[in-house]
Amino acid sequence: MGLLMRIIVNTIAVAIVIWLVPGIHGPQFGGLDSIIQYLIIGIIFGLVNAILKPILSLLTCPLMMLTLGLFIFVINGFLLWLTSILAQSFGISFAIDGLGPLIIGTILISIVSFVLNLIIPDRR
Repeated sequence: MGLLMRIIVNTIAVAIVIWLVPGIHGPQFGGLDSIIQYLIIGIIFGLVNAILKPILSLLTCPLMMLTLGLFIFVINGFLLWLTSILAQSFGISFAIDGLGPLIIGTILISIVSFVLNLIIPDRR
């Protein structure tokens, strides 16, 4: 159940960012096909975060200590960019136009995920 909730939270966060941030493009809203595409993006984002984020956090631990944890935004931005690349390789339209939208998208995904995790707690 926890994995399903994480996928839903990631999907909602990515959908909100695509809707709000100019320069981040995704599938057109509406219909079952777009819901499936957003779920696939959420799954890719969740897997990338689950697999790579701990490794990158460990490797960049000195940078995170030096920047008082702010380097995590660089890692999150890289993971969001990697998600867009992987989604495009599956034929899903998810593109980020540049560094500005990537930074704004990363910050918004962090905020939305935080709020959604407060609303929908992870039951273990």
